[in-house]
Amino acid sequence: MSGRILANAATAFVSVLVGLVLAEGAARILDGMPLTQLELPVRLVNIGNDTTAERLDEVARAPSVQRDWFFSDPPPLPNRKPVPASLQELDRALQKPGNPFQSSEALKIWNSVLVGDPCESPFFANAPGWLMLFDPADGKPQPPFRFQPDTTTPIGLVTNELGWRGPPMAFARSPRTIRIVFVGASTTSDTHQMPYSYPEFIGHWLNLWAAKNRPDIRFEVGNAGRESIGSTGIEAVVRTEVVPARPDLVIYHEGGNQFLLSSVVPSLPTGEKPAPMVHLDQASKGWLADLSRYSDIARRIYTLVAVMKLQSEGNEAPKPDYEVVWPKGLSETDPDIKRDDLPVGLTTILGDLDRIHADLAPIDSEFAVTSFMWMAKDGLKLDPIRNRMTWDYLNLYMFPYRYRDIERLANFQNVVLAKYARTHGIDFIDIAGKMPFDPDLYADGVHTTYPGTRMKGWVILQQLVPLIEARLASGAWPRTLPAGNDVPPNQAMPARRVEFNCPTPRPAK
Repeated sequence: MSGRILANAATAFVSVLVGLVLAEGAARILDGMPLTQLELPVRLVNIGNDTTAERLDEVARAPSVQRDWFFSDPPPLPNRKPVPASLQELDRALQKPGNPFQSSEALKIWNSVLVGDPCESPFFANAPGWLMLFDPADGKPQPPFRFQPDTTTPIGLVTNELGWRGPPMAFARSPRTIRIVFVGASTTSDTHQMPYSYPEFIGHWLNLWAAKNRPDIRFEVGNAGRESIGSTGIEAVVRTEVVPARPDLVIYHEGGNQFLLSSVVPSLPTGEKPAPMVHLDQASKGWLADLSRYSDIARRIYTLVAVMKLQSEGNEAPKPDYEVVWPKGLSETDPDIKRDDLPVGLTTILGDLDRIHADLAPIDSEFAVTSFMWMAKDGLKLDPIRNRMTWDYLNLYMFPYRYRDIERLANFQNVVLAKYARTHGIDFIDIAGKMPFDPDLYADGVHTTYPGTRMKGWVILQQLVPLIEARLASGAWPRTLPAGNDVPPNQAMPARRVEFNCPTPRPAK
């Protein structure tokens, strides 16, 4: 009898185990997670709903673009590789509480001028005893870093031979090819865990368009964006990396990293920040959090436990009062863009746009700028579960600024960018004016969810196709490029490894 009980128990155990394995596999497939990787990539969970199907027809479509293309994904990246065990181990080793230097930072190639003595930096002193550096030809600290070329990182970023996110792109131009490069910060590089960034969607859809309308040409769309940089860093990326690749068009998209409302609020009030939507200090600890690193089912349960800690209905948090001091005589609808006191860093940004325009002139490359969308509006109410990261971003990260002032400055920024484009005779791609205003498409105040990334690419595509059609009709594209002697930037400024031993790393501030 006891043998039968043990046999039945073993059968039941195996059945449960098989069921859990199958359920885990199904959960990973639904969430786009790798089936065979033990430790799951970090990703944003339960952020927003996919509302793109119901919002799609709100975006005016170019006549030659087919609606069903929206639902078509780019082909799998041929340069996506299994993550080596050494990188996975590095990723685990750097996941220490409070360590600002994660594996995503260790796998960058840093500007040696910016780094200086790593032991003197609270950030670089936390590196794993080594860094990859490049020596900038101009001796300046911009751009602050490059991605390592031809690499797949533990959190999912895939780079090509140029060190840009996305599919392979040969440095030398192929005949009858139109090359478009997007530049910007994290809202262009996009979250590394996402399978594709918005420029990758655009490149795929443009080649669908070419197959239908101009089968004699093909498109190469590059993503030279990288997180945390401002307009000066973007200009350095264009000058040192993009110009040698001889694109036909460079598109600038950024509007968050220099968006400082202190430029119009000289006297900031004091006050206590509201509590975050989810008590992450409580929800991020314990066996369930540890297990969620390896199980997608555990990750789903962990998220449900976390949202039970919500304490808000999604309204804007109370903010202390403050005074907005607008520059005297500055029109919000038709500003003088030559003034040196433009709010939210726009004076610096426009100067860098001038330099980018000048950088591109010798290679006869065109330049375009976009508007920039902030998910902020006076009276905005956010879902406390789906939109909790946006609520935290607007009420904690942007504290103490009110939604209405963020909206006001975001609108002004786009007015300035649009006037800059008109003044300089360059194209303006209006994302903020064409993108559906839907919090479910945004992961926080400026970054899109994965469905939102697809929608942003679609919005840009509809305005980009008419520009392309005009240049094809005029014969301006495709161009016949002269044979150049340029070499890829990663060869002109090769990476080198430096090792160091900081006795006592300074704590991050």
